[in-house]
Amino acid sequence: MEQLSDAEKAKYHQELSSFFDSTLIKHGFNGGILVAKGGNILYESYHGYKDPYHKTDTIDSSTAFHLASTSKPFTAITVLRLVQDNKIGLQDPVTRYFPGFPYTDVTIENLLSHRSGLPNYLSVMEDKTKWPPKQMISNDDVLHFLEQYKPAPMFKTGTRFAYCNTNFVLLALIVEKITGKKFPDYVKETIFEPLGMSHTFIYTPADSGKVIMSYKPSGALWVNDMFDNTYGDKNVYSTPEDMFKWDRALYNPNFIRQSLLLDTAYQPHSHEKPSIHNYGLGWRMLNLPNGKNVIYHNGKWHGFTPAFGRLIDEQAVIIILGNKMNSNMYNMARKAYDFFGDYMQNKVGSSEEEGEARSAMAMPMPVSKLKPARSKTHTSSKAAPASKASRTRKPVRAAEQKKATVIKKAHTTKKTKTTKKK
Repeated sequence: MEQLSDAEKAKYHQELSSFFDSTLIKHGFNGGILVAKGGNILYESYHGYKDPYHKTDTIDSSTAFHLASTSKPFTAITVLRLVQDNKIGLQDPVTRYFPGFPYTDVTIENLLSHRSGLPNYLSVMEDKTKWPPKQMISNDDVLHFLEQYKPAPMFKTGTRFAYCNTNFVLLALIVEKITGKKFPDYVKETIFEPLGMSHTFIYTPADSGKVIMSYKPSGALWVNDMFDNTYGDKNVYSTPEDMFKWDRALYNPNFIRQSLLLDTAYQPHSHEKPSIHNYGLGWRMLNLPNGKNVIYHNGKWHGFTPAFGRLIDEQAVIIILGNKMNSNMYNMARKAYDFFGDYMQNKVGSSEEEGEARSAMAMPMPVSKLKPARSKTHTSSKAAPASKASRTRKPVRAAEQKKATVIKKAHTTKKTKTTKKK
């Protein structure tokens, strides 16, 4: 841990408190914020309610939020630790683990770097002629759908970058194939429990009724749909304090070999278009002209818009989690970088759109030249909620909330007053 004097800690806390109070908290922020440097928590604050419309159940340090795509680094590190143990190779083709996989050129590294060209399951599985819109989708269903219908790839594997959730759904399945354990259980046993992340877990249908929902700024509830059971690409729930433990573990060579991160995962993998933005293996990065670098991964799923930024030079981390849609969380996390160094946030553009989880859905999918397999009856997943699944995920008004909460309810945690911690 870096040794900071009490005066330094107090100065950071005062500056960060003033910054977040004026930019997020006074404008209806609903969630938790934690900022740390060198293992020292400099600012921690919780505001709002698990149900911000009815103002019930105060958010506190034990409230676990859906991490959306900020879940992807957990999948990536899980895979990289298997690489470290020589149980998997980055150049292994997916067909090594799933011989019927029709995209034969795709490797583990292509999946981790979003250079596979695979079709986005969030798009192709909305075809009602191929998948019942009220039937929940599992990871296995995604694989079987690709094997059966062989939808056309977006582009030739390895030729460019395209953010695609299919990649990380498949990575979770590969972990299961290698370890013989369900992905949520394996990550719990190898990451969450050893690191003391006691409020962190990967959602499965067994957790229905235990997790908080998300909301629009207006108070409208965001209803879950048929895509809410897949993991690897999303569905980690965590708290700011647990995410701080996660950040610290990534500097520990006993947890993961540092050269595997610095020389591989944190290196840009796409160079077709010159940009300060890039993607490594499960991590986004900001490579600034002055030589400063940010390793980060934000997310967007329903009304969850988490921001998680890591400044490797200073070992600083900015964590903002919430369950009421607020894209300003990204901007404020980004601007907070400059408290720790010259990260040029008043000189460079904003971070890339975090809605890429569904961006490919706005693009027409190419026609597949592969012959579909014989049709199968879909029986592996339970029916989806009655709400219609759509690209825009249209929210419902508060009057409909009671019906929706049978899908997922808030954590049953002790009510506490809104708190601020140094």
